[in-house]
Amino acid sequence: MDFSYNDEQTALAEAVHGLLSRAYGDFEQRRRRVADDPGFDEALWGQLAEMGVLGLPFDEADGGMGAGLAEVGIVAGELGRVLAPEPFLASVVLAGGAVAACGSDEQRAELLGALSAGELVPAWAHDEPGARWSDRAVEVTARQHDEGWLLSGVKEPVLHGARADLLVVSAALPEGSGTGLFLVDPAQVDEAQLERAGYRTYDGGRAARVRFVDTPAVPLGEPGVDRTAEIAAVLDRARVVACHEALGGMEVALATTTAYLKSRKQFGVPLNTFQALNFRAADMYVSLELTRSIVLWATMVLADAESPYAREAAARAALQTSRAARHVGQEAIQLHGGIGMTAEYLVGNITAHLTALDHLLGDGDHHLARLGAGVDRYEGLDPLDPTMRSASSA
Repeated sequence: MDFSYNDEQTALAEAVHGLLSRAYGDFEQRRRRVADDPGFDEALWGQLAEMGVLGLPFDEADGGMGAGLAEVGIVAGELGRVLAPEPFLASVVLAGGAVAACGSDEQRAELLGALSAGELVPAWAHDEPGARWSDRAVEVTARQHDEGWLLSGVKEPVLHGARADLLVVSAALPEGSGTGLFLVDPAQVDEAQLERAGYRTYDGGRAARVRFVDTPAVPLGEPGVDRTAEIAAVLDRARVVACHEALGGMEVALATTTAYLKSRKQFGVPLNTFQALNFRAADMYVSLELTRSIVLWATMVLADAESPYAREAAARAALQTSRAARHVGQEAIQLHGGIGMTAEYLVGNITAHLTALDHLLGDGDHHLARLGAGVDRYEGLDPLDPTMRSASSA
């Protein structure tokens, strides 16, 4: 199995890396950017659009680039390296992915074209307070009124929900007929019908609590259709993209830690003189490379739209990434000592972002439970069965 990138993919990585390095190559630049609302660089968002990055996963007919999940993952990895706060995962992968999967021809052309051009920042409003990474909506409900639809309930957290130009909202359909997807344009809604309370997240990002009070909404695609399967597919793709972003952060955490061990002295000698510390850094490397392999494998599985193993592959990648991110992040802080705990230093911020990614779309325990629930789908093997022994030796 070939996990290497081709020339075009390598060129994409280099181009995105160059742009992001100029914007956030110095960690202080990132700290200054997230200190003020909206929490990301809107000029850089436009530059990503000019480069074609925001339209990567969308069909050319809808104004996109027609690229695959591998290319989207490459961009996410570069974003993760510099902790770029731009809403690529929230707006392009989640909200844009839902529009691409469920929108009508007119909706896809209008919305994805504007997103690809950097003129629109949509937000994915799916998570609900108290819910545990479900594919369905429960608390936010949709009902028909005259010839339109009204939404009621609370969504939280909604990444970049206070800044968003458009909300892509999941809502429970009437009479238990599933979960629908709707579009809400804040500019077209009365303030009493849509309350958005934005706040900073602990990794420096932005999220919001969004309350719908009989809020007018437009169905995404055909009205009244259960979109649970499409939501699940969008979430699985986003999980794999989030894994790529985490990989980028872990790579920098490892590189920063090994450089620190070589330069920092204790008892008159560099820290990498001590074998135990080298072993711990080596274990970080093993975690990183194991994660890279399974994430790239999951990327190829999900790139096949017909694969029956997409959900399992996404869960496996997310589980391994969750474990590795915790290991690499914690070790990076420990090997740096007290400085690793400070808000001004890089590795602590990387660990905070890795934790935020872990909890965004389901943590390791969640995906382990998902995988464990499906174990009975596989046939059992009796190690004492002589036919099994002969088959394995053959």
